[in-house]
Amino acid sequence: MKKYTIYILFIAVAFTACKKDALDRFPQTAISPNLFFNTESDLSLYVNGLLSLPDRNTYLNDQSSDNVATTANVEVKNVMAGSANSQNITSGWDAASWSKLRDINYFLENYNKAKVTAEIKNHYVGLAKYYRAVFYLDKVKRFSDVPWFSGTLNPGDKDLYKGRDPRALVIDSVMADLDFAYQHVREDVPTGTPGKWAVAVFYSRAALYEGTYRKYHSELNLAGTANSFLETAVKIAGDIMGSGKFTIYNTGKPDQDYAALFNSQDLTGNEEVVLANIFDLSKNRSQNVNSVVFGDYEQAPAKDLMQSYLMKDGSRFTDQPNYTKLGFVKEFENRDPRLAQTVAYPGWVRSPDKQPYIQSLNKNFTGYHQLKGYVNSTEEATLNGVDFPVYRYAEVLLNYAEALAELGTLTQQQLDASVNLIRKRAGMPDLNIAQANASPDVLLQQQFGNIGSNAGVIIEIRRERRVEFAFENTRYDDLMRWKAGKLLTKSPEGMYFAGLGKYDLTGDGVEDIILIDGSLSIPAEDKKEKNSLGVKLVYYRTGTIGSDATVYLKNVNTGSNMVTESAVRDFQEPKYYYRPIPQQQVILNPNLKQIFGW
Repeated sequence: MKKYTIYILFIAVAFTACKKDALDRFPQTAISPNLFFNTESDLSLYVNGLLSLPDRNTYLNDQSSDNVATTANVEVKNVMAGSANSQNITSGWDAASWSKLRDINYFLENYNKAKVTAEIKNHYVGLAKYYRAVFYLDKVKRFSDVPWFSGTLNPGDKDLYKGRDPRALVIDSVMADLDFAYQHVREDVPTGTPGKWAVAVFYSRAALYEGTYRKYHSELNLAGTANSFLETAVKIAGDIMGSGKFTIYNTGKPDQDYAALFNSQDLTGNEEVVLANIFDLSKNRSQNVNSVVFGDYEQAPAKDLMQSYLMKDGSRFTDQPNYTKLGFVKEFENRDPRLAQTVAYPGWVRSPDKQPYIQSLNKNFTGYHQLKGYVNSTEEATLNGVDFPVYRYAEVLLNYAEALAELGTLTQQQLDASVNLIRKRAGMPDLNIAQANASPDVLLQQQFGNIGSNAGVIIEIRRERRVEFAFENTRYDDLMRWKAGKLLTKSPEGMYFAGLGKYDLTGDGVEDIILIDGSLSIPAEDKKEKNSLGVKLVYYRTGTIGSDATVYLKNVNTGSNMVTESAVRDFQEPKYYYRPIPQQQVILNPNLKQIFGW
């Protein structure tokens, strides 16, 4: 039975606003603060109304990264194509995007009216400050320098038209909020809401983000302060580890345990999940993303991601002979077990079918199909009742190891207590610092050429992060903080085919599909060739991008990867690590100045 959360009903604290109204209006439905902020119940009701958790749509939010190919209208692709500017990049600064800050600050101005103990007040203040820190870190990621508002604004306040505050000031305020929250938010909170340790996970995430961002982004002139943030990431992650309350979910089934985190009907008792977003159809809390996660709806796994997974013995896939010419079936042989729990593998059977699924190929996609986030069932209650892991202990361990590695102080003992616990769950060999540094991955070293010392182990921790959190909406932020935006200029590619002809995609040695020249027509059903099992082959007309083919290859005759687009991508540094303030906002408030070449 699922342990049900105490579902929190949103109270009407959202603010309707336009232009500058987002920060200078009372909630339209709010009653007088003197009448409302009196009891703990009042404080709880308001703060729980601020709750907003990531959900299973997160599995679709990797489209800005190099993990996927996508046909979606992704902002960073438009930016790299030169078609985006301050006239048409408008999200992130409109009135609605600032309204939650008004909600938070309204609470922080009025909570003290409650006739409750200091401990009770501090708990709810801590939660409000945690939400403010989440809000502002998102703003800093997008714009860098942003105005810091610690209170609500009223008509006529001069701060309505203030300019940007320096990133350093804003981040210091974010870290102060998180420190207060970490010190005062309770451990024991309603299921499905953030408590002390959820706050701590985000605290370590924010510290690692800013520490690495400052280290690698010389345009900020803040590299000298990077280590203090990395040390905070180590300290907070170490506190979580030392609490003894969490561990990597590992039942000794390396081919199942990882996937169980993403298809579970109940994560409330999972020792790895620090915070879960709970879904249950019978409690009117449901979400089914099957139709958009699997197949070629908007995103498909990229070959570059596929090649990041190690071999099962810990060696590099990219060290295999002729690795660039291995077909779909061969790509899955003897690989890190997480690959087959993330991407549909040869022989995978889709419910309610009895026979293995044959990969459906389509132009503009890679041929690979995403499994993470997909629920292999036809039962409505099952499809709609899968919980989402908002914060996982695996992230804590990776934050800890990466921060230590960036500081240059990571020991083998610390690596064994962090990253190698994650690898053990997958049945993978331990990562060894000396070996990693002695023989760095040449390909990854070329991609991340700005690391410097300790490169070998840092590269492997970055690989581990990519693999462990594929399709969990972390990769883009990682590329940005590592100053690796140039990796986005490579158009995603897909499966390799040696040329026209028949191919086995299920791993049984029997051909399932046939690629024919794009100039030919697909035969009528009664004319289609059958394989040795008596099953008709699936036909695809093959050509290069721009043709009317159904599958695009780089080169049809000599063998190549499937290709997804032909657009030229250009990532201008440092400009494209940031977004401009929408031009209409600059016109309304001339004190807002564009930075980094926008």
